[in-house]
This record gives sequence, C-alpha cells and structure tokens, in this order.
Amino acid sequence: MVRRTSRGLIAAATATAALLAPAGAASAAASGPAPGTTGPQARVFMVNPVQSSGDQTLTDAKDAAGAVPASAYATAALRGLDGSGGLSGRWVTVRSDTGASAKTADAASYSRDDDRFEQVMAYFWVNEAQEYLQGLGFGSELPGANDRPQPVRINQWGSDNSFFTDKKAEIRFGKGGVDDAEDAEVIVHEYGHAVHHAQVPGFGTSPEAGAIGEAFGDYLAVTVGAHAAERYGWPVRADLACVADWDAASYSPAPHCLRRIDGDKTYADRTGQVHADGQIWSRALWDVRGVLGARTADRIIVNAQFGFAPDTSFAAAAAQTVDTAQRMYGKDAADAVRTAFRAREIPGI
Repeated sequence: MVRRTSRGLIAAATATAALLAPAGAASAAASGPAPGTTGPQARVFMVNPVQSSGDQTLTDAKDAAGAVPASAYATAALRGLDGSGGLSGRWVTVRSDTGASAKTADAASYSRDDDRFEQVMAYFWVNEAQEYLQGLGFGSELPGANDRPQPVRINQWGSDNSFFTDKKAEIRFGKGGVDDAEDAEVIVHEYGHAVHHAQVPGFGTSPEAGAIGEAFGDYLAVTVGAHAAERYGWPVRADLACVADWDAASYSPAPHCLRRIDGDKTYADRTGQVHADGQIWSRALWDVRGVLGARTADRIIVNAQFGFAPDTSFAAAAAQTVDTAQRMYGKDAADAVRTAFRAREIPGI
C-alpha cells in the first residue's frame, strides 16, 4: 500500500505566519555541529531554507545552487555510519540514486544543485528521526519503533511526490519543483509512515486510519525538526506549525505551507480524503504537545500507536491514546489528551 504526500492540498489557514525569530542570515556559530556529536561533517538544510532564513521569496529556480543563500545551510555530523564510506548505517541506508553516490568524505561539499546533497539530507534526517525516538526511550524501556536500517531511494520517482511502500518497506523521494528530499519535513513525514508500518503492519486500511497516518507523519516532521533545530542551536524563522514550507514554495502562495497542524477542523469536517482529514488528528496531537511538552507528548503519542488496529477509527485511536497517557503518566496527562481530542469533537471521547 502506498502512502503519498499530496502536493495539491494546501491548508486554508496560511494567511498569517507567526515568526519565532527575526529573519536574517544565520550566524556561523549556529551552523556548527551539535555539542558532543562525532562523525563525518555534512551540509544539510536545518530544517529547510525557508525555516532557517525566514525568506518566503526563495524559489527552486531549477535546482540552481544560487537560489538558496549559503547561510541557509548548516553543518552537522553524520552519525551511525557503518564505515563503508557511503550513506549506510545503523538506522538508514541510501540504496540507490540516479547519478553518482554520495561519499561521506565529501558530504560537507555538496550543494542543492547536486543530487548527492539530497542523498545526504535523506540519510541525516532519517537518522535524526530515529535517534529522536531512541532518545524518547523507544528501543530501550519502550518497544522499538522502526529501529532498523530504513531503505531509502532518491529521485527514482519521476514526479513531485514521495511515498512509503508497505511491500518493500522502503521510502522513495521524488523530484520536480523543489526536489522532495531537500525538505527535512517531507523526509520525516514519509519516515512517519515507516514507523507506523513497523508498529502495526499494514496500518491505514480505513479512511480514518489513513488520515491518522498522514497526521502522524506531519506531526513527527514538525516535532523532530523542532528538536533538531534546538539541539543544533539553529533558529526557526518561519511558522513552526506549517509543514514543508520549502517544498511548498513551488505550488503555494507565501507564506508557503503544504499543510498545517494547528488548524481548526473538527470531526464533522471529514471529507474522506486522508490528507485533509488528517489535519483533524494532527491538531489534537499539537494540542497535546502544547500542554504536556514535546517529550511527554511524543512518548504517549508513539507508544499508543502500538495498540492501534490497521483499520482503526478516530474514536478507537483517541481512546487508546488516552488510556496510554493514563498508564504512563496518570490522570492529569490522560485528562489533557482527552481534552485535546474532545476539542476536535471526536465521538465517544
């Protein structure tokens, strides 16, 4: 079953963008690797050029290197590598690409006009996402959540779309407009589908389960990106609740946004389209995060998913999440989760 990131559904609530920091060039100090990290250095976007620069006028310009300022890049360590010299490691392996394969020794020299930059981006951000989950306790005191090498293919899908495929349990990133693997939030969104599949094989066999999958991908993209930006000391100069603002630069008006996770949709607004309906669920997750904080919220959200059925409904999944909050953190946490789902008017909560 294919999990696609739709390019055609742009959230209506893009009229305002709450800037979290003044726009401007990033400092050289901010672009260094996170304290205590080791490994070959790489150039990446942190999280994407719109977020790191705050510049909503950036355009793809057919992959031109000069379309994005040097200050929009960050330098970070590639961790978990297997020592082969290529992009293969504990949590991710870049299996194939359309041109030359990236070498870790050269990873700090690639720019966006070179497809090897996208290979590095995919490796770095999938690894970052799994390291975040590991940091939450998944794979130690909690069950592992896709704690295996994740196969990734770059630019082998000839359209502006990306997807996770259940059959091969791999992620493919497409090209066209802004190539998808240039935006960390697209990368982590697709990784969210891989996480769901690892937790519940075949997850997403009903419209509401599919919507939950899209919502979790959007939410994971935001929470991992925010964590990494804080970890590396990289400012976020665009609206945090807006997903994939750089990828969306090719098809949405400024402020660019593929979807939002802070919209006002409720259960009555369902259309049967998974990306649209997912914004009901992602808003609930965003509200839980706002009350409980990222770490507590994310431990509850991810742990609850182990108990979802492949064809779960919003009501059943919400009840499971409330129960998980109760078991892990007690009544106050459960009440906060219940309140978030009730605000979305999900029945039976």
